Amino acid sequence: MTEALEAILGPGAPGLSSSTLVGLKEIWQKEYHEWTHRDLSQKQYAYFWADGIYLNVRLDDDRPCMLVIMGAVEDGTKELVGILDGERESTLSWKELLLVLKARGLRISPKLATDDGALGFWAALEEVYGATRQQRCWVHKTANVLDKMPKSVQAQAKRKLHEMYLAETKEAALKAFETFRELYADKYPKATQCLVKDKAVLFTFYDFPQEHWQYIRSTNPIESTFSTVRHRSRQTKGCGSREATLSMVYKLYREAEKKWRKLNAAPKVALVLRDVKFENGVEMIAQAA
Repeated sequence: MTEALEAILGPGAPGLSSSTLVGLKEIWQKEYHEWTHRDLSQKQYAYFWADGIYLNVRLDDDRPCMLVIMGAVEDGTKELVGILDGERESTLSWKELLLVLKARGLRISPKLATDDGALGFWAALEEVYGATRQQRCWVHKTANVLDKMPKSVQAQAKRKLHEMYLAETKEAALKAFETFRELYADKYPKATQCLVKDKAVLFTFYDFPQEHWQYIRSTNPIESTFSTVRHRSRQTKGCGSREATLSMVYKLYREAEKKWRKLNAAPKVALVLRDVKFENGVEMIAQAA
């Protein structure tokens, strides 16, 4: 466990005997239990990022899926909201996590949730926080579309996809969307359909502050931490039990959380929470003035 523990305790952490590791595991399991029962009644999140990470467990035949939600609060700070040891990214598992958050006092729906397109999360979100708007991750969508095209055209197609979500306005993005569809629909119908089926949730970010687009149009804020967790988990060759795995993932995330940077234009998060309207990333009141 040394590789993983160094991320938590610092490099060269001394005294990592077997008894010390057992003691740390018990402490972290207690911390996780207390954290999962914390009061959320005073919390309100503008944005959610959700994703699942599959990890190996040496004493379990299954690969548990750790469901993770990150959120952004009023001052622009990103924080860990919830972690659950789920059974795949199913609707039932995501619903369980969301209901736990609601039971702890998180009654107000986040304004926007970004996910990689897992149907389980979207279905659960609509049941528990039905007022939350949805944004499909453009990084995952780009990869999924390109995967259905031959390598000879992927570079060109990738540029066309970039023209959509990097456009300055939603109108320009939709124009680029139609251009892509007309260009590739006949020859590459599967790739085109992969893009078209999520049209309704690909451009939601244009209704939020432009300074936040880089964060909310993909799951990168949560994926960047996943890469660290995956690396540390590989170094341990999998924990011995699901409980130990969950505790380690929790502790790694809490340590990573200390280094998460605030969103740019943090004061605009408060405007999002107050339901101030934005058009093409610009506050409509300011635009009218």
